[in-house]
Amino acid sequence: MALKATIFRVELNISDIDRNYYHDHRLTIARHPSENDLRMMARIVAFVLNAHEDLVFTQGVSSGDEPDLWRKDLSGNVEVWIEIGQPDDKQIRKACGRAKEVIVYTYSGNSANAWWKKIHADLDRFKNLSVINLPTDAMQELATLAQRTMDFPCTVQGGEVWVSGRDKTVKISPVRWKEQER
Repeated sequence: MALKATIFRVELNISDIDRNYYHDHRLTIARHPSENDLRMMARIVAFVLNAHEDLVFTQGVSSGDEPDLWRKDLSGNVEVWIEIGQPDDKQIRKACGRAKEVIVYTYSGNSANAWWKKIHADLDRFKNLSVINLPTDAMQELATLAQRTMDFPCTVQGGEVWVSGRDKTVKISPVRWKEQER
């Protein structure tokens, strides 16, 4: 018998001072059985950093044809394609061909560093690609806040993210390994 996804309910109160975006989001997140709290929380941080009323979680891990999150325009064209983890160069090439903007968020320390060292030269040519590393220690601390129902006030300022929950605030300072060319 196949294992079912675990459902999480998340309320985000986002104050993104950098983008002048202030909005509450009620999210339902299906955590695939192969996914851990760390990866799920990386998806939430990616949502916070790119929050928009049209940004949605996809089938992600369950589907090889979709990213973890995306934002489409009214005609169905992909505006923003967001991957979490360490996708292969084929997946990134495909994404860069389908979307106006592609963002990859890594979060797993030494393995992310090794992945980036191996793949970065092949990705330099993609003008619509950004690669951002979420620091391991902060992400592991954030993963301790995971529970089936979560309510997180989130602040984004100066490129840093503060997520508060259960009497704790976690500061995440993303490191931009590759910046999209504008």
